[in-house]
Amino acid sequence: MLQHPETKYRPFPPIDLAERQWPNRTITRPPIWMSTDLRDGNQSLFEPMNGERKMRMFRMLCEIGFKEIEVAFPSASATDFNFVRELIEGGHIPEDVTIEVLTQAREHLIRRTMESLKGARHAIVHVYNPISKTFRDVVFGMSKAEVVDMAVSAVKLIKQLAAEQPETQWVLEYSPETFTAAELDFSLEICDAVTAAWGATPHNKVILNLPTTVEVATPNVYADQIEWMHRHLARRDSVILSLHTHNDRGTAVASTELALMAGADRVEGCLFGNGERTGNVDIVTLAMNLYTQGIAPGLDFSDINAVARTVEYCNQLPIHPRHPYVGDLVFTAFSGSHQDAIRKGFAAQQPGALWNVPYLPVDPKDVGRSYDSVIRVNSQSGKGGIAYLLETEYGVVMPRRLQVEFSGVVQQHADSHGGEISAAEIWQLFAATYLDTVEPVRYREHHLFEHGAAQGIRLNVEIHGTSHLLVGEGNGPIDAAVHALQGIGIKVQVRSYEERSMGASGEAGDARACAFMEIASPENNADCYGVGLDANIVTASIRALVSGVNRAGLSLRDGLRAA
Repeated sequence: MLQHPETKYRPFPPIDLAERQWPNRTITRPPIWMSTDLRDGNQSLFEPMNGERKMRMFRMLCEIGFKEIEVAFPSASATDFNFVRELIEGGHIPEDVTIEVLTQAREHLIRRTMESLKGARHAIVHVYNPISKTFRDVVFGMSKAEVVDMAVSAVKLIKQLAAEQPETQWVLEYSPETFTAAELDFSLEICDAVTAAWGATPHNKVILNLPTTVEVATPNVYADQIEWMHRHLARRDSVILSLHTHNDRGTAVASTELALMAGADRVEGCLFGNGERTGNVDIVTLAMNLYTQGIAPGLDFSDINAVARTVEYCNQLPIHPRHPYVGDLVFTAFSGSHQDAIRKGFAAQQPGALWNVPYLPVDPKDVGRSYDSVIRVNSQSGKGGIAYLLETEYGVVMPRRLQVEFSGVVQQHADSHGGEISAAEIWQLFAATYLDTVEPVRYREHHLFEHGAAQGIRLNVEIHGTSHLLVGEGNGPIDAAVHALQGIGIKVQVRSYEERSMGASGEAGDARACAFMEIASPENNADCYGVGLDANIVTASIRALVSGVNRAGLSLRDGLRAA
């Protein structure tokens, strides 16, 4: 790269627009949507779609709700021409859908294009020619007058050929290609000449499509250009002002949204941003952005996964896992702080209330995504994500201090093994850490008895494989079990105790009660948790006590250690 790029490149000059209005506006309704997946998107593919893929894409676009679909560049190839004929002759076009075709402003291409549309009920003929100074001087060697004449002559020919097919309802679309790099007054001149040549009226509107053929400036500059045209166009009430943004600077979505604020009526783009170079604007992102602002976009992405799989099949291109709204990981949080906030947001969210979950601008269920993949765990994760997965997948609702303790176990596993940890793996770690601890003490069974005002317990355990019957008394079953363990030299205090109902399911078998016990030992000045599962809450509590004893690493009497 150059040390002084200013010697080779220059910034785009600002637009002289007094009292611009778009910064103070908001988008309050969806634009007219036009999909160019089958044309602009198709021409950008390594391997353009065959007839079967094109038809599958067309049908899906209709199902989503597009009413205008650019289906082909009929003069470019027999495949495109034949596809248009198949749509018309095969009756594949819904009554409320208008197909659109593209042609350059050249006579033989226009005639071939109009031929492809014979018999169509409705059709948009989209004609274009480049107008910027670079193209006029370098590519074509034409004057401004010659460029205007090229556009006007093309429009007059389309109008003549359209009159010869009165069974079709015709709409003209004109694109001054390279609009953003052209002089605004010249763009206005050529657009006004086109609407005059067509005879545009409020009942016979012309679509003027003002593209960022290549992004050359920041989105605010494009918005200024659109507002300037919106203010100055002749016959504005007879014009549908359309946008066609590309993503060379990575700002196609922003450019489109600001240009809609600036007065545009219509948007052309592709699903998930496919298109030449860095892509066309992503219509899915635009539509979902409206949706999250409470505006019904008029396009249905209720099953966004199905849309994504169809697009991947037709384009033979993968969708990035972090692509907005649709990527496999966009509703997934690995970060510990994100997980904790999302978990709390889910807990606080009330049915029917305004959506208010941290880090999730849209409810995944609204686009057909489940909550299953919202929180996933890797080495970046914290206690919140781990707790969420255990709760949602296995019904284990851990106390907060246990969340902190167990997250260290999971973190150590993630650091040593790498990659993502599944909910099943987290459960296995939880069971190995808390439920399956049998050394030095294995719980076998217990029997409770009354001894005056005290609660008594006979606790049958194995210590290093040898059976022992321990007896204790206390003010309840847990206190009695604590005293029974003192008989083998284990001295502990119960810091906290909680119990949860789990329900019958999953890896826990028939277990319905989960007991969490935090114990402390004067011997090693350490606190730790034990966990017990059982259909009986008392049994679960005693299992939790034994689990905590084993995890604390406490000493036994000398005779028992030698056994």
